[in-house]
Amino acid sequence: MVSLKGRNFLTLKDFTPEEIQYLIDFSAYLKDKKKKGIPVDEFKNKNIALIFEKTSTRTRCSFEVAAHDLGMGSTYLDPSGSQIGKKESIADTARVLGRMYDGIEYRGFGQEIVEELAKYAGVPVWNGLTNEYHPTQMIADLLTIWEYKGKLKGLKLVYMGDARYNMGNSLMIACSKMGIDFVACTNKKYFPNQELVNQCKEYAKASGSVITLTENVEEGTKDADVIYTDVWVSMGEPDSVWEERIKDLTPYQVNKKAMDNAKPDAIFMHCLPAFHDLNTKIGAEINKKFGITEMEVTNQVFESKASVVFDEAENRMHSIKAVMAATLGMEMK
Repeated sequence: MVSLKGRNFLTLKDFTPEEIQYLIDFSAYLKDKKKKGIPVDEFKNKNIALIFEKTSTRTRCSFEVAAHDLGMGSTYLDPSGSQIGKKESIADTARVLGRMYDGIEYRGFGQEIVEELAKYAGVPVWNGLTNEYHPTQMIADLLTIWEYKGKLKGLKLVYMGDARYNMGNSLMIACSKMGIDFVACTNKKYFPNQELVNQCKEYAKASGSVITLTENVEEGTKDADVIYTDVWVSMGEPDSVWEERIKDLTPYQVNKKAMDNAKPDAIFMHCLPAFHDLNTKIGAEINKKFGITEMEVTNQVFESKASVVFDEAENRMHSIKAVMAATLGMEMK
């Protein structure tokens, strides 16, 4: 029996394939309860703190709804509402919040921040996103893939775009742990860190999967089960990098040609938000500067039957609920 009570959730590197599968199964279990209107509110005497140094729609809503469903109270600390690392050290913040709350979520910058929170808090700490890793997104993504494909092991997932940061890193870890072939298909400037690649190759040996880095879109996307992308410029990066990214990554846009090269039943995934049209302020600004109407994915693909992005977004809430419930001591009945 898997027990994750008292564990932090900082990166999937810390979890075995069996533990990851348990969280996927737990997410599906809680999703089924939610759909059937069966309450699972075992934590009525619990409270959690949500530290957001980077704002978010999906992550904040997922944690707040999940906490409410589990019976917990939540306190949201926005970028101006916390003195973490400014007037108060991370260690001191952790020790204060750990006395008041039963769990702490952090979404922000360096992985070292969430690691230090976890070291001093004395309660489970959950990574809602750092520059390096995005583990709650991974459980949601694996659940979504399982829902559509009925399995994980033996599938091929292709990540197109900037694979150096949290999404590329985390997908490579998740796939290599769970037996999914992982392909980073991008300009070689945007390949993941070689040290992490080597670590994931060790995971892949154990799971029977393969890690591939390629600049060739035709080879990379051939017979893919899943094609995944993310925005080309991340939160906190300067606007000046847009021109370089558009030049370097436009060949790796997910379009009809790329999807047609994948398997006929391939699905398209994106952690959102996506720049697939001009209906955003940034999209309109980029169009004005560079004359493009779509970026990492075309609207044709985004709105196609292959696109599962909104099921994926919903699953964030179910997976976050499972992570919190499991680490706070709840078990599937």
